[in-house]
Amino acid sequence: MTKFVFVTGGVVSSLGKGIAAASLAALLESRGLKVTLIKLDPYLNVDPGTMSPMQHGEVFVTDDGAETDLDLGHYERFITTRMKKTNNFTTGQIYMSVLEKERRGDYLGKTVQVIPHVTNEIQDFVKRGAGYNTTEAVDVAIVEIGGTVGDIESLPFLEAVRQMSLRLGPNNAAFVHLTYVPWIAAAGELKTKPTQHTVQKMREIGIQPDALLCRADRPIPDDEREKISLFTNVAQWGVISMPDVDTIYKVPRVLHEQGLDGLICDKLRLNTPPANLKRWDDLVYETQHPQGVVRIAMVGKYVELSDSYKSVNEALRHAGMKNHVKSEITYVDSETLESGDVANQLGGFDAILVPGGFGKRGVEGKIAAARFAREHGVPYLGICLGMQVATIEFARHVAGLTHANSTEFEPQTPHPVIALIDEWQDADGSIQKRDANSDLGGTMRLGAQSSDVAPGTLAHAIYGDVVTERHRHRYEANTQYLDRLRAAGLVISALTQREHLTEMVELPQDVHPWYVGVQFHPEFKSTPWDGHPLFNAFVKAGLIQHKSKKG
Repeated sequence: MTKFVFVTGGVVSSLGKGIAAASLAALLESRGLKVTLIKLDPYLNVDPGTMSPMQHGEVFVTDDGAETDLDLGHYERFITTRMKKTNNFTTGQIYMSVLEKERRGDYLGKTVQVIPHVTNEIQDFVKRGAGYNTTEAVDVAIVEIGGTVGDIESLPFLEAVRQMSLRLGPNNAAFVHLTYVPWIAAAGELKTKPTQHTVQKMREIGIQPDALLCRADRPIPDDEREKISLFTNVAQWGVISMPDVDTIYKVPRVLHEQGLDGLICDKLRLNTPPANLKRWDDLVYETQHPQGVVRIAMVGKYVELSDSYKSVNEALRHAGMKNHVKSEITYVDSETLESGDVANQLGGFDAILVPGGFGKRGVEGKIAAARFAREHGVPYLGICLGMQVATIEFARHVAGLTHANSTEFEPQTPHPVIALIDEWQDADGSIQKRDANSDLGGTMRLGAQSSDVAPGTLAHAIYGDVVTERHRHRYEANTQYLDRLRAAGLVISALTQREHLTEMVELPQDVHPWYVGVQFHPEFKSTPWDGHPLFNAFVKAGLIQHKSKKG
C-alpha cells in the first residue's frame, strides 16, 4: 500500500519546499523505493497557464499536456518518475470538480460543504496522483502543499491531509514542515520563535510534524535545535538544519547526513537498503570544477524574475556540466535592444538564446537579437517564440518580406509568416480546434508530440529521424510561406507528422556555425545526469565560439 509524506511550509514563502520535497524523494528513490511527488496549489486558477511568469514563475508542461507549477520541473530533475496531469492540482480544479458533481446530482441533494465534500475531493485527487490501490501505485507519494500555514487558502488542504493521515492509520503517513529561522544581525543570534509559532499553528489544526526542516542562512547549532525540539514537540533528531548552499544539488546530501530519509523510513516502517548518493556527489563535483566558461545571453522580457525561465536556466547548467564548463547566463531585457544598441549589449557573448513568451512587448528586441546572431555567426537557439522571431527576422531581411510579422503582434500584417493555425492533433491524439476568440486557457498545443526530422540537417545530427518534445504555444509558422523561406535559404528541418507544421528551423552550416529555432520546449526534458542533446550541442557550439575568440 502506498505511504504518504506531506510537506508543508511556515513563516514565509519561497523557502524551497519544492527542492526539499524533491530531495527527500531522491533519497527515498536511492534506497530502491518507487516514488512520486504531488503538488497542491491553493490558488483558484484552474491551472497556472494564464498567470504571469512574473507572479508565479514559469509554467512547466508534462508529456500528457498539463500546464503545472514549476515545482514539477524540480521533481522531474531529481527523480526518474515522470510527472502527469494528476501530479498537480489547484483549489480551482477541486471546486470545479465538486460543483460539477453537485450539478449532476452526485451528492443526492445534500448541502455541499467544505467538510466533507471539498476535503474528500482533495483526498481523492491525492490518491489518484499516487496511483493508490492501482497497478500504478508507488511505494511513497510525497505531497507538497503550496502556500504557508496560516493562510486561509491552504486550510482545506491541511484539513484534508489531516483527515487522510487519520484514515490511513499508523505508520502510513508522515509530516515534514519547512520553517524559517532568521538571523537577527542586531542581536547577533538566530531566532527560533517564528518556528515555534508556525508549529503551534500546525498543532492547532491537528497536525504534529514528524520532522522540521529549518531554513537559515547558516547552520543551526545543536543548542538551538534542542530549543526548537523542546517547544515544538519534535524529537531533536527530527530538527534538521537546512543552511543556504551554493547549488541545489547539495541538498540531498545535507538532508541525508542529518538522517531525514532514515527518520521517514522508520516512521513509515519501510525496510530499505542504505541510500546511495554517489551520483549526487559526482554531480556536485562537476558543478564545482568546471574547466572553462561559456557566456550566454538570454534575451527575454521576464528577466526581473529568474524563475520565469527556471527550466531553461537548469538545462543550460546541465549542458554546461556535460561539456565540463560553467554556463554563465546573463539576462538581457529585450526591450533595451529596441533602441538599436544591439552590438554593444550582445557583442561579448559566446551564444545567444531567446526563450518562449507571449505578447507584443519586447518582440522587436528579440528580432534584433536573432538578426545579430545570424549576421555575426554567433550560436543561436530560439525556443518557441524564439523560433518564431528568428523566422520573422529571416523573412524580413533575407527573404524580402519587409513587413513580415506574426498575427499575434500585428493582426493586419501583409506577410503573416507566423499565424494562428485552427486545427491540430493534441498529445492524447484528439483533434483540437481554435480561433482568435477562444479562451486563452484552452487554445494551445500542449504536451509531447512527435515530428519527422530531415536527413542531413543539424537537427538530424542531434535527434535522429524523429524528435518528440513537449509543446506550449498558440501560434505556428504559416505553412503558406514555407516554400518562399526555403527558397531564400532557411532550412525547415522538422515537421509534425500529421499537419506538417514547422517544428525546427536552422541555417545551413556552411552559412552559419550553429543557428537553430525550435517550436517546442526542450528544456522540460533536461536532467542533471544527461543534460539534453539540443542544449548540449548549443553549449558546445558556444564553447567553440569562446575558444575561437581567445585564439
